[in-house]
Amino acid sequence: MGKKDKKSKTAEQKARTAARQEKKAVQKDKKGKSKESFDSDNEDVDLGAIRAEYERKQAQFLEVTESPCEPPSARSSATLIGSPSNSSLLLFGGEYFNGASATFFNDLFVYLIEKDEWRKVTSPNSPLPRSGHAWTRSTAGDIYLFGGEFSSAKQGQFYHYNDFWQLNPSSREWTRIESKKGPPARSGHRMTYFKHYIILFGGFQDTSQQTKYLQDLWIYDCHSYTWFNPTLAPATQKPDARSSFSLHPHEAGATLYGGYSRVKATAVAGKQKKGGVQGTRSVLKPVVHQDTWFLRVTLPASDAVAGIPPSVRWERRKKPVNSPNPTRAGATQVYHKGRGIAFGGVHDVEESEEGMDSEFFNTLLAWNVERNRFFQLALRRPRAAAKRQVDERSAKKGRGKLDEEELLRNLAALEANASVKITETTATQDDHPPEDDPKRVAKPSLLTMPHPRFNAQLAVKDDTLYIFGGTYEHRDREYTFDEMWAIDLGRLDGVQEIYKRELDDWYGSEDEDSDSGSDNDDESVDEDVEEEGPGGVPLPIHKSHERIEDESTMVPEAPEVLESEISETAVSDTRPHPRPFESLRDFFARTSILWQEVVSDDLRKTDQSSGQSVKELRKYAFDQAEAMWWDCREEVTALEDEQDEAGIGEVVSIAERNQDQGGTARRR
Repeated sequence: MGKKDKKSKTAEQKARTAARQEKKAVQKDKKGKSKESFDSDNEDVDLGAIRAEYERKQAQFLEVTESPCEPPSARSSATLIGSPSNSSLLLFGGEYFNGASATFFNDLFVYLIEKDEWRKVTSPNSPLPRSGHAWTRSTAGDIYLFGGEFSSAKQGQFYHYNDFWQLNPSSREWTRIESKKGPPARSGHRMTYFKHYIILFGGFQDTSQQTKYLQDLWIYDCHSYTWFNPTLAPATQKPDARSSFSLHPHEAGATLYGGYSRVKATAVAGKQKKGGVQGTRSVLKPVVHQDTWFLRVTLPASDAVAGIPPSVRWERRKKPVNSPNPTRAGATQVYHKGRGIAFGGVHDVEESEEGMDSEFFNTLLAWNVERNRFFQLALRRPRAAAKRQVDERSAKKGRGKLDEEELLRNLAALEANASVKITETTATQDDHPPEDDPKRVAKPSLLTMPHPRFNAQLAVKDDTLYIFGGTYEHRDREYTFDEMWAIDLGRLDGVQEIYKRELDDWYGSEDEDSDSGSDNDDESVDEDVEEEGPGGVPLPIHKSHERIEDESTMVPEAPEVLESEISETAVSDTRPHPRPFESLRDFFARTSILWQEVVSDDLRKTDQSSGQSVKELRKYAFDQAEAMWWDCREEVTALEDEQDEAGIGEVVSIAERNQDQGGTARRR
């Protein structure tokens, strides 16, 4: 019996070896063909002529068109944003590198969330192909884009853009904004909004010989159509030059966290010479920044002359509590309700003879901007709805809930910077799906995070986080994920797959074949890769060594606030707080009167109580209640998990319970 098993096992190994040899032959043939075309690409090409050809082809489009299409192809360094005008996502640009050549894109895609459909937009006037650009929405509902980079196929020549564009998210129409004085060309920068201003900071310029990181600040006035380069006072602190950082809006300016740069350093060169003298050489050392800054923006006086720029001041904050450990680059963040939602990242462990040894992450984190503290967001199994008794209290609240639903609809319209009437007239019919769509297929949902990666594109729309693409590296191979995922930030009850496609073949160096081992070392190869990735492309097994500190075992630290004391500490906060298992709707329904009293007190202190309608007061009250609900979300989630383990399904206050029961029931 043992000999028979051994023979069958040997035959199976031979079959696997033959299959892999055949697969290698096919891949080698593909690499050869790709290399021929790759080598034929002359690096002395004129990038200006290539861009002019793109412009000529683009001018053939006579109008803005939008047509159904498949999801976007795999790409990195693109931009993704939730549309300010309707329930959709917008994706623009990016690049794809297959190991032999780079391809840049300038197509605009629209994802209709409710219909689960993709649309491709063509326009006679749109930005040229690029990656590493930045865009942001404005308070008026438009989207502004600046900069980016373009390169030859071999990436031997680079071109950085300094053009500035405005996109109307409803009509999908691009408009180039011409200005005599604006930011220099760059990529890897970040942008955000404040009042009627657009804020731009940092980035880098790559000339293929050297990379220069930037630390200049620029502000664009959307009213006067003017760029300003604010002059800081002498000896004023400001962030170091960097790229790939996080820049979020704030009611008093903007907040900045992290980033990446390379700084000059001295390293030992060669062996020690006679006489004890050892040579040195200048190298560029990678730096992953973990500092936090607040940009305070002060508006000009109301009677100031038009065109006067606002005054700005950088204020350094303390290091955030529970910062990601180990440090990581490429942990993209997106702003949501006073928090920066971060996903993924990479930590370079050490550099060996085979190259850089890196550790990748798929952790979801929330950085509470005001408290300057990180929280880890963990997925939870969907919780069955708690059974509530139908009593007189629910009957009394039935009418109130209808009013609350109407209020929430009006608030959603106000948040979109448009009234209900305007929304109905400007929204296109395609943005609203039919009530019953038999073609819509339920998306698979997982309780595990997507594969570790860095530089994924993130966007939030209607409290749902969308994760597009991202990059993973193994040896000399670079994986660009061709997929998109969605996570409900309120429930955290799973990861929904929007789409996921096969990974393309890699046409890199021939060294990768030798790295994967010989034909006689099958089992060692199988230990380093998963069974099969999408399309038969193997993905390395991720061995996580993440060291996220557990708050239960940490020494309590003082709460971190802005050095300028932007807000009051939580100790003196007597405002209503949400309960475990309480939705935002239920929280506001329970505390609406209390929040209106808080708003009224604040208005009286600032002499603005007169002239406010009841509807406006309720809107302000809801805004503050929503901010409190999301601000406490991580702590409330932890309490919910503890109570779930204890078998507690719902928390009801004794005072409310006693209101609906007689004396005998109270005593019981």
